[in-house]
Amino acid sequence: MAIVLGPNQYGKAETRLVHVTRDGAVHEIKDLNVSVALGGDMTETHLTGDNAAVLPTDTQKNTVFAFAKEHGVGEIEEFGLRLATHFVDSQPSIHTARVHIEEYTWERLSVGGTPAPHSFQRSGVETRTATVTYDGTRAWVVSGLRDLVVLNSTASEFWGYIRDSYTTLRETTDRVLATAVNARWRYASTEGDFAKSYAEARRHLVEAFAETHSLSLQQTLYAMGQRVLENRSEIAEVRLALPNKHHFVVDLSAFDLDNDNEVFFAADRPYGLIEGTVLHDDAPDAGLAWSE
Repeated sequence: MAIVLGPNQYGKAETRLVHVTRDGAVHEIKDLNVSVALGGDMTETHLTGDNAAVLPTDTQKNTVFAFAKEHGVGEIEEFGLRLATHFVDSQPSIHTARVHIEEYTWERLSVGGTPAPHSFQRSGVETRTATVTYDGTRAWVVSGLRDLVVLNSTASEFWGYIRDSYTTLRETTDRVLATAVNARWRYASTEGDFAKSYAEARRHLVEAFAETHSLSLQQTLYAMGQRVLENRSEIAEVRLALPNKHHFVVDLSAFDLDNDNEVFFAADRPYGLIEGTVLHDDAPDAGLAWSE
């Protein structure tokens, strides 16, 4: 039985890039974490140590910094497309490039009600993400966000589920529903206004969560993905991972106190994890394998 080399890739992970755009006294900040993964003719470096086909990961890191200087950053999807295309088109031995970018947002401080020109504070708890993959003939873009924590203090139920000899969970028609939204959406093309698309997709995710009377977190997941697809024609597919951040009603009867869904214990683990994909049935490249 022969032993062969299977699928492989390599790259420089988590290059921390902070780019300051200086427009006179007024500055803008882009704060990114950039990871590159390349694939191609890498058999010899694995089998014999011949590195003739290898673009050093240090070079990949330098390219990230140089592109920020030479071309600016702009939207992270656009920056990822420039990098991925460069790595494949400039090196015959590189056949695929995946660039994953996390963006950490900053907001301008104010002094006496006036926006400060060059002073900022980190804003938001969620992280904006983008993953661009290019194989020499086509590119696809996946945008998203991670750790957007949301909570409904009511309008959530959970009942009618399977019960067996190990079931102790009580049915409820009024519970806290909380999650940390991890969402990614694939665009139908690489053209468009990524800033507007991100802002609108985020808005529709949040509004669907808030407006859905939930009988299950699965139902909420589908409603969130459906809302995005119904309102954003440039998006072909939405994938969501929603951890159920359980809130358990505390039994205060030992203290002769009633607890009408007012006092909860917020448990961090274990937790339910609900994952799913929502897409148009005729979406281009439906079922396309996304790079993680």
